[in-house]
Amino acid sequence: MDTDVLIIGAGPTGLYAAYYAGFRGHRVAVVDSLPELGGQVTAMYPEKQIFDVAGFPAVKGRVLVEGLVEQAATARPTYLLGRTATDLVSHDDGVEVSLDDGTLVRAGAVIVTAGIGKFSPRPLPAGEGWLGRGMEFFVPSFEPYAGKDVVIVGGGDSAFDWALHLTGIARSIALVHRRDAFRAHERTVQQVRDSDVELITRAEVTRMSGNGVLQEVELDVDGERVVRPAQALVAALGFVADLGPIQQWGIEVQRRHVVVDSSMRTSLPRVFAAGDVTEYPGKVRLIAVGFGEAATAVNNATVAIDPAAKVFPGHSSEDG
Repeated sequence: MDTDVLIIGAGPTGLYAAYYAGFRGHRVAVVDSLPELGGQVTAMYPEKQIFDVAGFPAVKGRVLVEGLVEQAATARPTYLLGRTATDLVSHDDGVEVSLDDGTLVRAGAVIVTAGIGKFSPRPLPAGEGWLGRGMEFFVPSFEPYAGKDVVIVGGGDSAFDWALHLTGIARSIALVHRRDAFRAHERTVQQVRDSDVELITRAEVTRMSGNGVLQEVELDVDGERVVRPAQALVAALGFVADLGPIQQWGIEVQRRHVVVDSSMRTSLPRVFAAGDVTEYPGKVRLIAVGFGEAATAVNNATVAIDPAAKVFPGHSSEDG
């Protein structure tokens, strides 16, 4: 397929880049290895409040993504979800990108907005075979946990956030962690301590059981065997991130990040990058920063596609 701008990564930065490419009059395609839009926000913290996006004193991750998808829809993008960009070849007159399903995309320019890259959850050894049968790695919706006994395994922000959000929804919540110390933010830890959540430390899940679906879990709590009811278990043990094929494309990479200049150009012609995946002096990895980088990348990509175009697009308030 042919397009003007191909965006690799459908997280917040990629969605805003899709909108902006449409604003500049380009045909847009967006590819992402995940099956749904929103990247890490959708997969990991859709119900978490975000406080540092301009114009929103507080906004849930899910609501932010919904707004970005609606905004991007004005560009009528072609979404290629559940697919991974495997190869990229940059030419003076365009870029060719191969996807793992055999699709070849020819674009005038590419913008890499891959965030931390392709990420996969760290496995829970006792949970082998239980995924989708009571065990999950992420909590995209709270409704399935209503009235259930829930066990959350982990000591990071995701584990504690989900424990707080499920309070009042689940029948009971136990947060299991192998140490007494936690990686989560101190304030969130205190909120959990002050809630009805049961904190079980120096513990690990050793067995999960049930007739087809999860019914109970067995814990080793400081050497003592404990069995408790559980119809749902969330394994929030973190994840492993990898730039994957991007590292083989000939793009300059430092510490798993793509090096760009002030125009968001990479070391390859017609290939730009924006968002958390980028690296440059003074880089700050925030969603708010990614939005500005997306606009910079698109405007400079526009000149790469059409040398007669201007970098500055004019003000959107004057459009139409």
